[in-house]
Amino acid sequence: MKFLETSNLFSLNKVTYVYLRWIAYIGQLSAILVVQFYLKFDFNYFACIGIVFFSILTNLYLNFKIKKTQLNNTLSTVYLSYDIIQLGILFFLTGGITNPFIFLIIVPAVFSSQYLKISSSILLVFFITIILILLTFYYYELPHPGELHFHAPDYYLYAVPLSIIIGLIFLVYFGVQFGSESRIRKKAYDKIQELMAKENELLSLGGQAAAAAHSLGTPLSTILLTVTELKKEFGNNKKISKDLDLLLSQSIRCKDILKKLSLNPSIDNDFIDSNLSLYDYINEIVRSYKEISKKEFLVNSKNFFNPFNIQKSSEIIYGLRNFIGNANKFAIKKIEISLASDKDTTTIFIKDDGPGFPDDLINKHRLGEPYIRSSSHENISKYGLGLGTFIGKTLLEKNFANITFRNANKNCCAEVIINWNNKDLNKV
Repeated sequence: MKFLETSNLFSLNKVTYVYLRWIAYIGQLSAILVVQFYLKFDFNYFACIGIVFFSILTNLYLNFKIKKTQLNNTLSTVYLSYDIIQLGILFFLTGGITNPFIFLIIVPAVFSSQYLKISSSILLVFFITIILILLTFYYYELPHPGELHFHAPDYYLYAVPLSIIIGLIFLVYFGVQFGSESRIRKKAYDKIQELMAKENELLSLGGQAAAAAHSLGTPLSTILLTVTELKKEFGNNKKISKDLDLLLSQSIRCKDILKKLSLNPSIDNDFIDSNLSLYDYINEIVRSYKEISKKEFLVNSKNFFNPFNIQKSSEIIYGLRNFIGNANKFAIKKIEISLASDKDTTTIFIKDDGPGFPDDLINKHRLGEPYIRSSSHENISKYGLGLGTFIGKTLLEKNFANITFRNANKNCCAEVIINWNNKDLNKV
């Protein structure tokens, strides 16, 4: 996936947006009625009620006429722009920049920064800025009792829109940043779910195939024995001899196929539920890489004193495989994997003799984030977008591990340290 391929995520949930608008219109209508009939302040409340009423009609249209559950970026921008205009007109009729609720005009832009394209957020910010400037100079007086007249000094009057614009830019900027990070992580988490679903499916199919191979072995042996005896007894009968030869050859073929499917000729029916130690996990993964890699794998377990078994976990297998696979990809000749444990902790060290982690990623502590690129031009063909590291780190952390990245030597030899508290490892 490319970094910018997230356009399908730029949308608003219609139901949530409609509910938020209802809350806003109820609040606006309540404020207008309280000021007019309870406080008895004089202002053009007919026009204000008319504007709110028209906005209610737009919300009804949005709710019942637009059938989409997700509003696309363009439609969302249009509706949020209308909300800004509606608020601008209400503030124009009720004090302009001196209205104490003037800060509410930034809400649509802040809302868009989380869910819409950055271009939409910039447009709304520009739109709000223009309206704030206009409301600073053109507005009806703030509703007030009797002869009392509210007058703000010019320096205060000009400071209010300036402070709101500064706050608006600040909030929208961070909204865009957090929204972008959220979308990227959602993509990455979706990728994890997809990969784990495939992994579980393969494990399930492999387990079923092995179980079938083991379970069918006995009846197939019986068939072979029976056919062999029939061949001895009726082999001279030309009518059935060819059929017996075909049956015998196909039975032998089935036996060979089942032998290939079986992970172990002496496998038990309950092998799928067997538990393994981390040492077994590592050896199983290393064995699979030795078949496809010419590099040297060294597994050191001399300091691994408590190899208690844990429940078989495809997440731990996949997480460890990702880091060992990365080490294999960047190593020049050798990958060292060490296991150490004591009564409190269990640790796995995965080190290669390659160029090490890029300085700009390890110094900024960005390793483990999805969709990142190093600015280093060395080994650029091997560097990806960090998705494999993110997946491995996320899956292992989900299973109570703590992950540390470092270069064992200066500017070389990447090392990943995976550490568990034994009490947490027993929960896996």
